[in-house]
Amino acid sequence: MHLRYSFRIEPTPGQRIALARTFGCARLVYNDALAARKAAYKADKSGTPGL
Repeated sequence: MHLRYSFRIEPTPGQRIALARTFGCARLVYNDALAARKAAYKADKSGTPGL
């Protein structure tokens, strides 16, 4: 038997602001880490850190 559930979230205006802030921060951290990884790769042409 396979069950399928469908969920929909409808945040309040305050929750929308908090979610936007949280995901915006996560995106910023990810982009900074990616830029650092690309710079390290470009510097030593290695894809593995510390090896």
